[in-house]
Amino acid sequence: MRRCKGREGFDTMEEVWVAGAAMNRFGKMAEKGREAAVNASVKAFEMSGLSPKDIGYTFVSNAFGIAERQAHVGPLINTALGIPDVPSATVESACSSSSAALHEAYVHIAGGFADAALVVGFEKLSHIDTLAATSYFAMGADYAFESANGATFPGLYATLATAHMKKYGTKSEELGAIAVKNHANAANNPHAHFQKPITMDTYLNSPIISSPFHLYDCCPFSDGAAALIVANPAKFKKDMIATPAKIRASARAGSVATLQDRVDLTTIPASRLAAEKALRHAKLEHKDINFMEVHDCFTMAEVLAIEDMGFLPKGHAAKAGAEGVTQHDGKLPVNPSGGLKAKGHPVSATGAAQVVEVLEQFNGKAGKRAVPGASIGLTHNVGATGGSCSVHIFEKV
Repeated sequence: MRRCKGREGFDTMEEVWVAGAAMNRFGKMAEKGREAAVNASVKAFEMSGLSPKDIGYTFVSNAFGIAERQAHVGPLINTALGIPDVPSATVESACSSSSAALHEAYVHIAGGFADAALVVGFEKLSHIDTLAATSYFAMGADYAFESANGATFPGLYATLATAHMKKYGTKSEELGAIAVKNHANAANNPHAHFQKPITMDTYLNSPIISSPFHLYDCCPFSDGAAALIVANPAKFKKDMIATPAKIRASARAGSVATLQDRVDLTTIPASRLAAEKALRHAKLEHKDINFMEVHDCFTMAEVLAIEDMGFLPKGHAAKAGAEGVTQHDGKLPVNPSGGLKAKGHPVSATGAAQVVEVLEQFNGKAGKRAVPGASIGLTHNVGATGGSCSVHIFEKV
C-alpha cells in the first residue's frame, strides 16, 4: 500500500479525507473533559455520515489529564461510543497535540492500516486555580532551564516579541491590530470563548502582562473539545454527508526546544520546515492557499507564523495585518475563526478545532467570517515555543 521515500515519508496510494468535524463552545464548561470529548465526537460522526463502528483507531489528545486525575482516557471515550474493542492511543505534543494526533491518523489511513479514525482533543482546567493551571502549562517548556527559573509562556513569547520588535521595528499598535482583527472574527463565531469585538483603545489601555505584551496580546485559558472523523474515501465516500476536506499534506517538524539555545529569536524553525514539507508534498505554492488558521497563542505568534511559513517576508507581517491584508476578506486571510487569541486555547483541542474551521468554511457554515472562494486551507499548530509544529493543507472536495 505504500512505498518508502526516505526522509520525505511515504508516497501512498490512499487518499485521506476529513469527513466530519465538531467542537463545543470554548470557555468554561460544566461537563467533564471526557464527556465533552464524547459529545464532540458524536457531533462529528453526525456531520460525517459515518458511525463509530466504522472506526479502526482512535487518537486522543489530553495534555493535562492530571487536572482531572485521569489518564488512559482513550478506552473510556471508545466505551462511551460503543466501540470498546477499538484500539486507542494518546498523543501529547503540548499545544500541538491534536494536530500531531491528526498526523498519526493520516499515516494510518494513508498507509492502509485503518479505513477510518477518530481524532479528539480536549482539556478542562477551569476548576483549578490560576497558579495551578499556569504550572501545568509550564510543563510544556524546559523545566530545568525555563520553568524552574520563573519563566512562563507569556514571558517566553514576550522575549521573542522583544527580539522581533528590536530587529524589524514592529510596533505595539501593529500587534494590537491583530488582536482587534481576531476578536472581530470571534464575535461572528458561536464556538469562540470571546464573542465581543475590542477597539484599539481597549487594547492599548489594557494592563501589561509581560512587556511588551498587553492583556489582549494573550490567549485565554479555555476548556473545550474538538473531534475529527478521518477516512479513506475509497471505503466511505458514499456514506459522507458534508463536504469533506481532502488532506493534501500532513507535515511535522521540530526546533531547538529552549530559547537560550536558539541562534535567532525572531523565528521558529519548525514552522518554516513543516510548511516547506507541506507545500512540497501538496505540490502547491503559497499563492494557492486561500486562508490559514495559525497558532496565535500571542499576537506575535501570528506574525512569526506568517513570516516563518514564507507567506510574507520577515518584518512585514505585522504591518500587513495593520493594513487589513489578513482580514477574513483580505488578500491573505488569517484566523477567520478568531484564532487561539479570541476563539480560545484548550491546549489539546486547538489543532482539531482549527480543522473544524476549515470544514465550516468549506461547508458554508462560517457566516459573516466566511472567506470568499475558500477551497484550500492551511492549519499551523505549534507546541510550546516551537519545539514541535504541525502543518496541514486541506482541499475542498
